[in-house]
Amino acid sequence: MTQLTADKVTTLSLIKKKLPSLIIFIALAAFLASVAPTIQVAWVAILLVLTIYLFAFEIVDVDVAAISIMVLLGLSSLFFPLMGLNEALVNPKHLFDGFSSNAVMSIIAVMIIGAGLDKTGIMTKVAAFILKVGGTSEKRIIPIISGTVGFISSFMQNVGAAALFLPVVARISARSGVPMSRLLMPMGFTAILGGTMTMVGSSPLILLNDLIQTSNTALPADQQMDTWGLFSVTPIGAPLIIVGILYFVIAGRFVLPSSKETGTKNDDLRYFEDVYGLRYTLHEVVVGKGSLLINRHLDDIETKYKIRIIATKRPNSSPRIGPGALDRDTAVEENMVLAIISESKELKSFLQKYDKLEKRASLQTFADELSQSKTGIAEIVIPPSSSMVGKSARDIWMRKTYGTSMIGLHRNGETLHEGDDIRSIPMQAGDTLVVYTPWDALVQLNKSPDFVVITDNYPKEELRPQKLMWALVFFAIALTMVLFTDVRLSIALLTGALGMILSGVLNIDEAYQAVSWKTVFLLASLIPLGLAVEQTGTAKWIADQTLSVVGDMPIWVIQSAIAILATLFSLVMSNVGATVLLVPLAVNIALGVGANPAVFALTVAIATSNSFLIPTHQVNALIMGPGGYRVSDFIKAGSIMTILFLIVMIGMLNLIY
Repeated sequence: MTQLTADKVTTLSLIKKKLPSLIIFIALAAFLASVAPTIQVAWVAILLVLTIYLFAFEIVDVDVAAISIMVLLGLSSLFFPLMGLNEALVNPKHLFDGFSSNAVMSIIAVMIIGAGLDKTGIMTKVAAFILKVGGTSEKRIIPIISGTVGFISSFMQNVGAAALFLPVVARISARSGVPMSRLLMPMGFTAILGGTMTMVGSSPLILLNDLIQTSNTALPADQQMDTWGLFSVTPIGAPLIIVGILYFVIAGRFVLPSSKETGTKNDDLRYFEDVYGLRYTLHEVVVGKGSLLINRHLDDIETKYKIRIIATKRPNSSPRIGPGALDRDTAVEENMVLAIISESKELKSFLQKYDKLEKRASLQTFADELSQSKTGIAEIVIPPSSSMVGKSARDIWMRKTYGTSMIGLHRNGETLHEGDDIRSIPMQAGDTLVVYTPWDALVQLNKSPDFVVITDNYPKEELRPQKLMWALVFFAIALTMVLFTDVRLSIALLTGALGMILSGVLNIDEAYQAVSWKTVFLLASLIPLGLAVEQTGTAKWIADQTLSVVGDMPIWVIQSAIAILATLFSLVMSNVGATVLLVPLAVNIALGVGANPAVFALTVAIATSNSFLIPTHQVNALIMGPGGYRVSDFIKAGSIMTILFLIVMIGMLNLIY
C-alpha cells in the first residue's frame, strides 16, 4: 500500500508539473486549427504541435513519440470520414517508406563501418599518437583531440565518435594530468561540429537529400532542387571546426570548469579517492561460528553499514564472484569468507555491531580472484539511448546480472556513496557509475549499448588489429564509391559495411549491436510526417505566414531567422525531428522571397547541429557525467559557441553559395 500511495503521489506530481505546458500546447493546436486554410492543414498542424510537445517535454521516449505520430497518420486512413477528410493524410502505401529510405540505410551502414574501425584497435593507436605529439600541454592536447574527433565524426555519427573517444580522453587525462573537464567539452563540441563536414556526418545531413527529393515532387520542373554531394558542406563545416577549436584554445581557461578530475588509474584506489571521494579499500572477513551475522541477507547490511560485499566463499567450495554469483538475497553462512570493499571506519562500525567476525590483515582467500589482473574499480557512463535510463541498479539486479557492484553514483558534480542507497536511485543519461568488477565482466558490459565504459586500461579481450587493413580497404572502397560514382549513398556505404562483415572485421551479431535502432526508428517514423507537411500544403501555409512577418527583410536576415528557429528547435527536440519539420518550411520561404531553396534547406540541416546551450544533445548528455559538468557549465561555454556557429554558418553559406 505504501508503494502504491507513493506511486500515486509521483503520478499526481508529474501531472501537475506537465499540466501548464499541456494547456498551452492544446491552446496552440486549437488556434492553429482555427486559422488553417483547409481541414487537411488543420489536422497536420495539430500533429505538428503534438510532435513538438512530445519531444520537448519527453512525455515518452523520442522514438516512441515518433512511432506514435506515424501510427496516427496511418489511422487517418481508417477515420478520415470522421475527421472531415476526403482521404488519409498520408497514403498508407507510403507510410513505411522511411524504413527503406536512402537516409535510414545510410545511417545503419555508417554505424557498422564505425564499429568496424573501432574493433581493429585504431583508437588506441590514436590515443598513443596524441600523447606523443601533444605531451602534457592543454593547449596542444585540445586541438589534437578535437581535430581528430572532428575528422572521425565527419564520416560517422557524432555521438558514436564521442563514445569511441571517451576512453581515449580518459587515458590521456590520466597520463597528462589535464583534468577531464578541460578536455571532454572541447571534444564533445567538436564531435558535434564534425557532423557538418560531410553529408554523412549527421542524421539531418544524411536525411536532407531525401527531404529535397520529397519537396521536388510538389514543385514545378523549373523550381526543382539539385541534391547535395558528399563534400558540399565541407566549406562550411571546416571553418566551424576551426573556430570551435580556436574558441577553446583561446577562451578555454575562462569558460571551462577547473575540476581536478583526471582520467582513470586502476593501479590503485587513489584516483577514485581524489575524484569521487571514495576512500575504499578491500577487506577480507571470516564469519565465525555463532555470529549474529549468520542468515542475514546482503540487502540487510550493505546500505545500512555502508559496505559492499563483492565476493563470497563457502567452506569447501570455490569463490563466488561475477555474473550470477551474488545478489541482495544471498544469505551469510557460518565460516563463510566475505570480500568487502568499504572505508576502514565503516568496516570498523560493522565489525563492532556483529560479533565473531575475523578481519584478516590481508587478502588470503581472494588473493588471486581479486588481484589487479582480474578485478578492479571502473567508471561506466549511461548514454542517452540506454534502456537503463529510469531504472535503478536494484531494478535490473545489477550485481547478479552483470557481475558488477555499484559503489558510487556521480551526477551533476556530486558523488553519492553506498550509504546513500544508490542502488535504488533511477539512472539518468550522463550518470557515471563507479563499480567494482571482474575485468571479464567489464568486457561483456562494454559490448552492451546500454553502457559506455570509460575505464580503458584493463586486461580485456584482444581486438582484431590483424583486420585493420581489411577495415581500411573497405572504408576506402565505400568512400571512393561515394565520391566518384553515381551509386546511391546507401548502396556505397552498405558495400563497405558488408565488406567488413565478410572479411571478419566484425561478425554479424556485432554489426547488429553497432546499430542504434532507437535512431533508426526515430528517423524512419518521422519521414511520413514530413511527407504530410509537404503534400497537404501545411509547409506552404506556414511559410506564407512567416513571409508576412519577415518577407520585406534582406534574404540573409530571413535565412538567419530560419537558422535561429532550427537552433531553438534542436534544443528541445531531436535534430532529426527539427529537420523534418523545418526543411519543407524553409524551401517554401525561399521560393517566396526568390532565394535558393536548396541553400535554405541546407541551412536548416546544418543549424540543427547548433546544440551547445544545454545538455539535450546526445553528445552533451554523454560527456556530462564523466566531465563532472553542470547545466551552468554548458550555458557558460555553449552560449558563445552558439553565436559563433550562427555567424560562421550564415557567413560561409552566403560566401560560397
